[in-house]
Amino acid sequence: MSLDVENIVIGAGVIGLAIARTLAVAGRDVLVLERSAHFGEETSSRNSEVIHAGIYYPKDSLKARFCVEGKKRLYDYCVARHIPHQRCGKLIVATSEAELETLDSLAAKAAANDVDDIEYLSQDAAIKMEPTLNCAAALLSPSTGIIDSHQLMLAYVGEIEDNGSAIAYNTPFETAERTKEGFAVTADGTTVQCRNLINSAGLSAQEIAASISGLAPAHIPTRYLTKGSYFTMTARAPFSHLIYPVPNTASLGIHVTLDLAGQIRFGPDQEWIDQIDYEVDPARCTDFYEAIRRYFPALPDDSLIPAYSGIRPKVQTPDGAAADFVLSGEQNHNIPGLVNLFGMESPGLTASLRIGEAVMEMLDQTERL
Repeated sequence: MSLDVENIVIGAGVIGLAIARTLAVAGRDVLVLERSAHFGEETSSRNSEVIHAGIYYPKDSLKARFCVEGKKRLYDYCVARHIPHQRCGKLIVATSEAELETLDSLAAKAAANDVDDIEYLSQDAAIKMEPTLNCAAALLSPSTGIIDSHQLMLAYVGEIEDNGSAIAYNTPFETAERTKEGFAVTADGTTVQCRNLINSAGLSAQEIAASISGLAPAHIPTRYLTKGSYFTMTARAPFSHLIYPVPNTASLGIHVTLDLAGQIRFGPDQEWIDQIDYEVDPARCTDFYEAIRRYFPALPDDSLIPAYSGIRPKVQTPDGAAADFVLSGEQNHNIPGLVNLFGMESPGLTASLRIGEAVMEMLDQTERL
């Protein structure tokens, strides 16, 4: 049976689009399957839109390497493609003497990850930079920034289509059967033959993987969901940098981000959930006030307004250590041409171009075997 398309990518989030864009620009034939009516309707449009520096992740992890390398590629890409972004910088703040040791460990971790622009700020220096800030000391990350994630994904879509590939919206994946040539993929009642199948379905990646014939359950990590809610503020933003507390859980804490119009957002918090639900509970703002006032004591009463929420597909238990990205290829599961991506959370947006390159490298390695 002849091939209909060389590569199928499942999922038109920022990572799936980046993978498809990388393959298409390299001259590979690609079809992206997306169950929604538009691209990026789940995790990719429900985040902080931050370009991360690569500070927090364990040395030599995929998250650390792909974030640091991806950040440089992403800034260059934004300039070349005229994507709205701003290298606004970030302050990681210790609000008490007890947190200074954590601040020092973050500086060491950043250096280990080749993030070489971190600057230690004394209390006076940090408050001079952000007068409404309460802190004992801070780290300045000048290469942290913000981006219009929709425009980034639109640029990826443009390159996919300009290079002769396509995205099929409203086309939910159903099954994939292994064939001599690769895979017979059925989506929305239509079967398409492909050589390579890339599962970048985000929140649904485990469900998709379970519908691929021949893939053992041992190669499908359990999915855990964390919901993060965001609140905005009625008053004018008092900060010109992003403000992050020192992290002490699986999240980075309730931090301050800004959008490109200068609107402030606080969040996300962290709520382990069993079912996907994007409703923001207004009552959660009680914990927000307490957390935010540690570094922004002047936060006015009754000023927080529910904004939106996002859900991260994690591959760690609520009590487990933070887990790395999982890119599972033939060397893991012995199925040529299949790449599954699990646990693709932050810093996935920052690392998206580098992840696209990594997937293409995995497919090229399979073809050389």
